[in-house]
Amino acid sequence: MKLHAHISEYQTDIKFKDKGSVVLAEIDGRTYELEVRHTADGLLLSDHGAVFNCRLDDIPESGKTVDVLVGTRRYAVTLVDPRRLRSPGETGIHGDGAVRILAPMPGKVVRLLVNEGDGVEAGSGVLVVEAMKMQNEMKSPKKGMITTLKVTAGETVNAGDVLAIIE
Repeated sequence: MKLHAHISEYQTDIKFKDKGSVVLAEIDGRTYELEVRHTADGLLLSDHGAVFNCRLDDIPESGKTVDVLVGTRRYAVTLVDPRRLRSPGETGIHGDGAVRILAPMPGKVVRLLVNEGDGVEAGSGVLVVEAMKMQNEMKSPKKGMITTLKVTAGETVNAGDVLAIIE
């Protein structure tokens, strides 16, 4: 399964496979094999000897921001299932901060669907990136205004490049 993650000001894609008490996760090109143990207070995650005590204030839902406590640090985390972005009304991200749309993999921008200053709805198309002979429409994760388009049609992008900023 693949999810878009918004952690405070940071955005990334997370791919993971649930294998019972072990979760395989790929984040920013790095692979983690996390052993998951449920406790009365939350979860214990261990990865190659490193143990993380995690507590959630609420049950995560696609598009809903939850506070996650890792040790003593608190993070505002929003997970979005990109399959839910196919319908504009189905995502629930309504944060006040800027959101960056990142290139999920190397490719070529083939079409811009908006201009700087345009208003967008959650789930509406912003631009199209072609990678491995497939065209992927990058959608807005929230309602807002396109404040910056960092690319032009025909431009080559690398994985993780900021394509657009929405406020």
